[in-house]
Amino acid sequence: MLKTHALIVTASPSLHMKKLCRHFSHKLEVSFDDHQGEIHFPMGLTRLEVRDQTLVLEGQADDEAQLERLQQVTADHLLRFARKEPLTIDWQPGAPAAHSTAGDA
Repeated sequence: MLKTHALIVTASPSLHMKKLCRHFSHKLEVSFDDHQGEIHFPMGLTRLEVRDQTLVLEGQADDEAQLERLQQVTADHLLRFARKEPLTIDWQPGAPAAHSTAGDA
């Protein structure tokens, strides 16, 4: 299983996540709340998590072609829904770093 991730700084991470999840929920298996979501695409899985002013995207797929398609579909739709706010989506290989709490050193 190949993984990728992107950390997107935005003033409205929860709003963008929910728009994306609602859009795909009409045709795909999707689950979400105010803080996290999952979109099950035919080519793989996109997980979304809200962390303060950041939307964390994590994608996973079985091969490079499917992973690239997953990144493209996720990013294209997110950018379209956030058209009033310019977002930068820079996919990186692997899973994102674990979220630390304020008490962690």
